Amino acid sequence: MKLKHTKSLARRLLPALLLAVSVTAAAALPPLYVDPQSTAAIWARNNPSDGRVTDIRNRIANQPGARWFGDWSGGIGAAVGNFVGAAAANGRTPVLVAYNIPARDCGQFSAGGAGSLQAYRDWIRAFAAAIGNRQAIVVLEPDALPQLDCLDAAGKSARLELFRYAVAQFTALAPGAYLYLDIGNSAWLAPTVAAARLVDAGVAGARGFSLNVSNYRTDAESNPYGVAVANALRQRGLQKNFVVDTSRNGNGPNGTQWCDPAGRKLGVTPRMNAAGSAPEMALWIKSPGESDGCAAAAGTFSPELAYKMIYGF
Repeated sequence: MKLKHTKSLARRLLPALLLAVSVTAAAALPPLYVDPQSTAAIWARNNPSDGRVTDIRNRIANQPGARWFGDWSGGIGAAVGNFVGAAAANGRTPVLVAYNIPARDCGQFSAGGAGSLQAYRDWIRAFAAAIGNRQAIVVLEPDALPQLDCLDAAGKSARLELFRYAVAQFTALAPGAYLYLDIGNSAWLAPTVAAARLVDAGVAGARGFSLNVSNYRTDAESNPYGVAVANALRQRGLQKNFVVDTSRNGNGPNGTQWCDPAGRKLGVTPRMNAAGSAPEMALWIKSPGESDGCAAAAGTFSPELAYKMIYGF
């Protein structure tokens, strides 16, 4: 993929995108919700005498972040409903990640997911219904669209159908949700390929797409790439914006190492950008300090990882 050319093209087209996007600004939402039950917050409460606790509490636990839901969440309606309800009671906007697609992560560190296509349909419908008319930000199935290539033809078709079904459920049952279909990171798919997959997955009915979830690509890489994908969608008649996961991209990637690489750093704190901005939000979708699966089991909070990420070592 010719990333240099892609970035150059994106910068030239940026003004056109900003003029074209006319949907309601994300900044019109209530402020983002700080989850008191995040793994970082729980660790901080349970380890008050640890010498790292003040930094981890202030720099990570007290920042708005996403909560992930999957096959570990139990009854999904109650799990989502309780989380969204707590945010609404505090006048805040929660960020949720739906991560339960069958054959998740191509059988790698985060393998799992719903046991059948119908099980996923039931699960995602209950997920959307639990949000109801309340406001929320939802990231749909990180990496599942870029990872279509690990599936056979029937598997690809089934996954795209599940995405379209999910979009339809959020449209019907959670009209206040800002739904973003995940499309990987700036080093994965060419912008035109990413746009084509988003279209096939039903992005026409969603708010937009998400980038860099659990990855390390800098804003200087991710933002122009997102603009290029948005412009490829615009050429197909769709005006869509995007969000970027900035939780761990402060120092960029460490070569090709993706699993708990050393020397990574927190990126910009979560924020909603001004109307017409691209991206429209910087979010902490991956929870800083949670392992990718090498330093500890995937999703396990590591205070050592968290502390090093605060200072970039």
